[in-house]
Amino acid sequence: MRVRDVYFVGSALIVACILLAPGLANAAGDARSGRQIAQRWCASCHLVAPEQTTGSPDVPSFQAIARSEDLTESLLTAFLSSSHPRMPDMSLSRREIADLVAYIRSQR
Repeated sequence: MRVRDVYFVGSALIVACILLAPGLANAAGDARSGRQIAQRWCASCHLVAPEQTTGSPDVPSFQAIARSEDLTESLLTAFLSSSHPRMPDMSLSRREIADLVAYIRSQR
């Protein structure tokens, strides 16, 4: 490969990264929005914030969920994408799920 070809390929990769970066940032959730979702849907059972003092004793706090090494972002997303007998059917959008996952992950 000639130097000119390497320069062209390198430039193309840089331009692609610049163009794709905003989309990747949008794919990540917004923890602030996730906090609002957690307070609306989850706080009656889970401790969703450090300052919250009451929750059900038999469910994990968001901090405990966040610190669990085996609960990856993709597993949390999959879990929140389906209904569960002991949880309300929230019917969250993909964006809301991403926001909620971002908030949970911020609780480490």
